Amino acid sequence: MSVTPSIKVPPLESGDRLTRQEFERRYDAAPRIKKAELIEGVVYVASPLRFTNHAEPHSSIITWLGVYRAATPGVRLGDNPTVRLDLDNEPQPDAILRLEPEAGGKSRITDDDYVEGAPELIVEIAASTAAYDLNDKLRAYRRNEVQEYLVWQRYENRLDWFSLQEGVYVPFTPDETGIIRSQVFPGLWLAVSALLNGDLATVLSELQKGLASEEHQKFCDRLRNP
Repeated sequence: MSVTPSIKVPPLESGDRLTRQEFERRYDAAPRIKKAELIEGVVYVASPLRFTNHAEPHSSIITWLGVYRAATPGVRLGDNPTVRLDLDNEPQPDAILRLEPEAGGKSRITDDDYVEGAPELIVEIAASTAAYDLNDKLRAYRRNEVQEYLVWQRYENRLDWFSLQEGVYVPFTPDETGIIRSQVFPGLWLAVSALLNGDLATVLSELQKGLASEEHQKFCDRLRNP
């Protein structure tokens, strides 16, 4: 009786140029890898993440978005989800905020429990403005019509929040009080300077003002009665 040899799956390495199907096959076969992305057909495997430059700011973003999600029915928050964006792009953003299709969202949860399509808001913690988050990844998000994209560049300690306007990413400008207000998620307010300075209490205090606003109440009413 002949025995068919087992098929050895090649390793997943940064710089590989793969189809999305092959990327997933190699990623599934490499449980030691905790974060890998396919961006414009190229594989990026993340290095170990440092505490001050990534883990801590990441936790602030998740806390901010988590409070918003808790007060907003029908909104779903994901921490580091794999997103099947298109055939050449399968990123693993630091955070996403999305709506279900019945509420007007453009992404869905597949039968195998992945996000497919463009979430309404994506957040990335980047090392600097030179990172691929502000180059190839930004172009992929824009092309796939991610409505809002927030990038926190840790080296420069700078935050850019983009809104998709007629196919172009336009940066939000904070108002006279230093607040940026999401256009897709009414009531999602961000005190930019407070976030950059590590003042999470002020970030959450300003968010509470957004959650108490009339625009947020109307948004919640619409989500409850789609």
